[in-house]
Amino acid sequence: MIRPSRLFVAVLLVAAGSAAGPAAAQGFKPSRPVELVVHTGPGGGNDVLARAMTAIVEKENLLPVRMQVVNKTGGGGLSAMAYLVEKKGETHTIALFANTWFTVPAMRAEAKVTMGDLSPIARLVVEPAVVAVKNDASYRSLNDFIEAARMSPGQLKQSGGSIGSRDWVMRQLLMKHTGANWAFISFPGGGERIAALLGGHVNMMVIEPQEAGEHIRAGNMRVLAQISDRRLPPFPDVPTLKEAGFDIPAYAVVRGVVGPPGLPSDAVAYWEDFFARMAQTPSWKKYLADNLFEDGFQKGAELAKFMAEFPGQIRGILTDAGVKVVR
Repeated sequence: MIRPSRLFVAVLLVAAGSAAGPAAAQGFKPSRPVELVVHTGPGGGNDVLARAMTAIVEKENLLPVRMQVVNKTGGGGLSAMAYLVEKKGETHTIALFANTWFTVPAMRAEAKVTMGDLSPIARLVVEPAVVAVKNDASYRSLNDFIEAARMSPGQLKQSGGSIGSRDWVMRQLLMKHTGANWAFISFPGGGERIAALLGGHVNMMVIEPQEAGEHIRAGNMRVLAQISDRRLPPFPDVPTLKEAGFDIPAYAVVRGVVGPPGLPSDAVAYWEDFFARMAQTPSWKKYLADNLFEDGFQKGAELAKFMAEFPGQIRGILTDAGVKVVR
């Protein structure tokens, strides 16, 4: 039997490697449905954003497979974060994060997962908020509400999300800096929070413009103040917190995408490029403008810098609000 020469074998190996080169260079590409995990129930901020994203992805034909929203509620993000850890290395599961993914682990010693355990992919948006009441409420300004709360400590109610969410943090800041006190009623979904306000079961809420927009336009809600560094175009006559005399941080929510721990580098690169492409589509840009989001897109080194600095900023705000920080 004639044995092939070493040179012939080497030529075959080089040829095989060349043939495989283009395919190998492509790296990861989704081959089955992708889970987009959110920590809120239907109607919550991340749920609303996720469902808008999936519609945009389909409209713009950005993904070769279906992207489906998966709600993992509980613990202010801890349940969703734990779910990602269970999916270690899984390339077809990603998640939308928000500030609670930083605040809740900072406040709870029992939290087993922090953002440092997950795989950063992209930051997408920075979101302001407004303080709103039912349109027939007697409060004409945020100061009116604060004074009423001072007169009846613990009697007024605010609907909100979980402990550590933006609406909870804003309550802590306002109460500490004004001496007023009111109750915080937690609901799992944004729809339930809004229903509680419109039904007269609570007196006030801190809400994102994307959630409140239709109710404000329909005249069901009145905006008392804006949690923003500047007045938003739809509310030119409504003061920001500082303009209203409340010298506290305009605590913006940052929303973005992370993957499970151990996400392969080619999958990270794919998802970074995917969201960069999505951020450039006309549909996405229109969605940001319609819902008063700021384009906060970051990836790579820029995102790494944000991830390194943001936890310290969060801890500072929590400390200012009188909250005990454990990490």
